[in-house]
Amino acid sequence: MSTAIARNLMAEMKLGGMLAAFDKTVTAATRDQLGYSEFLDVLLQAEADYRGERGAQRRLKAAKLPTRVSLDDFDYTARRSITKAQIREIQGLGWLKDGRPLLLIGQTGVGKSFIAQAIALQVCQHGRSALYLSLTTWLENLALARASGTYLRYREKLAKPDVLILDDFGMRKLTATEAQDLCEILEERSFGKATVITTQLPLDHWAEVIADPVIADAIRDRLQHAALTLTITGESYRGVRARKLAGSHKDK
Repeated sequence: MSTAIARNLMAEMKLGGMLAAFDKTVTAATRDQLGYSEFLDVLLQAEADYRGERGAQRRLKAAKLPTRVSLDDFDYTARRSITKAQIREIQGLGWLKDGRPLLLIGQTGVGKSFIAQAIALQVCQHGRSALYLSLTTWLENLALARASGTYLRYREKLAKPDVLILDDFGMRKLTATEAQDLCEILEERSFGKATVITTQLPLDHWAEVIADPVIADAIRDRLQHAALTLTITGESYRGVRARKLAGSHKDK
């Protein structure tokens, strides 16, 4: 079979990874006298890598992340309570394998949203799905779904991702209906799925932003006993930038 026919067949079969690597692999095979098995191994690996990368990009697009950040870039120079061991525990994804919620608590600027978005990036790169929603977006979507008669379909959408991120919980008080929605979503996702919630409020204060005290207690009880909870205190990112800027001016 000629190389031209091979290229056409790969294009028709949508083997984009093989096609992209074909000419280079043919040259290397001729130079290094690769056997047919080795030649095929190289092309199959190229196709696997290509499909893996495309899959990751599709999952990242579906995750709707505001920014794509990595836990490897977390700033440990900031004066915060979080440790490298805690970040490694999060990166290990044991909580995800166990279907446990992850609760990130701390004041504005300590890195909660950064960690949540970095988790989503990591799981998408490792073959899992994620969806990021701010509290405001989540509540707006729920209201629109109810109004348009697509509420159950939207609930099903929230149940599907391996990791669902609800960012900035507690920014406003939930009505009894909204609180019930949250309770049911946590229940639906308690079997093999993980929910990440970022908030400024410790669990003991959640009743302040949930209208129905019974539902508030049910949510708090579920998270208190099931969640991996990380409370972050210390310097905000803005404080870090200001300190570093002041230090750079002193050096001049």
